Amino acid sequence: MKKTFLYLFLFVLGASTWQSCSDIEDEYTYGRDQYTIDWNAAADSATSSLIKHFWDQKAHYFVYHADRFELGHDNNYWPQAHAMDAVIDAYLRTKDAKYSLLFDQWFEGIKAANFSNPGRNYLNDFYDDSEWIALTMLRLYEATKDTKYLDATKELWTWIKGGWNELGEGGIAWERKKNQHSKNACSNGPAAILAARLYQATKDENDLNWAKKIYEWEKQTLFNQATGAVYDNLNTKTGELNTMTLSYNQGTFVGAAYELYKLTGDDIYLNDARKAAYYCISNASMIDIGNNILRNEGEGDGGLFKGVFMRYFTQLVLEPNLNAAYAKKFTTFLDNNAEVLWRKGVNKKVMLFGPNWALAPIGTTQLTSQTSGATLMEMRAYYEKNKK
Repeated sequence: MKKTFLYLFLFVLGASTWQSCSDIEDEYTYGRDQYTIDWNAAADSATSSLIKHFWDQKAHYFVYHADRFELGHDNNYWPQAHAMDAVIDAYLRTKDAKYSLLFDQWFEGIKAANFSNPGRNYLNDFYDDSEWIALTMLRLYEATKDTKYLDATKELWTWIKGGWNELGEGGIAWERKKNQHSKNACSNGPAAILAARLYQATKDENDLNWAKKIYEWEKQTLFNQATGAVYDNLNTKTGELNTMTLSYNQGTFVGAAYELYKLTGDDIYLNDARKAAYYCISNASMIDIGNNILRNEGEGDGGLFKGVFMRYFTQLVLEPNLNAAYAKKFTTFLDNNAEVLWRKGVNKKVMLFGPNWALAPIGTTQLTSQTSGATLMEMRAYYEKNKK
């Protein structure tokens, strides 16, 4: 992806070792309004608003600025995947054909948003962008059993595997042409998830081996096994390790570890997922301490990061073998983020979300922030349906 957002986290670097809670058993007590939130209705409203304000009914892709259809996709490719993921969530939750109607349209329309090969195919020079599109294609296949989505996934997966090189002892590069030396969490976490899920779909052992290989490289290179932090990237030219932490990198590591736990039953993966998740919800550099929610990571690409984390975090929260104390902590955090976003962070006149989940946006919003908010609403509804 193009790193266009501002790294607003700089002001908290000095506090990066703090924890918001000194003990796993600590729990926040949250004030609540008088009404009980219907999470299905909230998810309906959020995803319907995403479609209303961002889906171009003629071009068949999501525009980047709310209601500014004349501006188009603005060369933003990877958010197309996450916006469609929210639509898939809504379809799986409701089975309403108004959502599935968009599937085939998106399949053709998003080629125009692929700035590497506009209008021709799905292959993007940024391997992370290709990975996100592939993950969504695979979900479309799982939802419809239409093999064209699986074929597209496999084509993308072949392309993505070409990003692996031995600089830095392995890992998938961030970008194909000028950044083969940059080995990023954003290009390895999603790739490991994709490989694991492809194995579930096709039972090709090579995919499982790839999932393990990519995951192990990221764990040994970018994961702080003492704290649970997932670092952003390794520059193999200089040997510099960029220790910046972002919620979506934490989330994709959680997702990769949890996928491998489900496939292997090895508790090491579950423990890794738990540790990475706990870092993200408890370290002062990652959260808005006053509201005990994920912090504002800015607009642009950063507006989408929290939604990515919440997607994979919710899967972990529902894991029955998760330690009870962590399960309670994680559930409380999921619930509070959703509560705060719904009560404070949405402009209910137009159902639009901004990058700050504790502050309703004024004026227009971007696809990334809207998708992130809709994703959280869908995940909260998903949790409500599947909790034990």
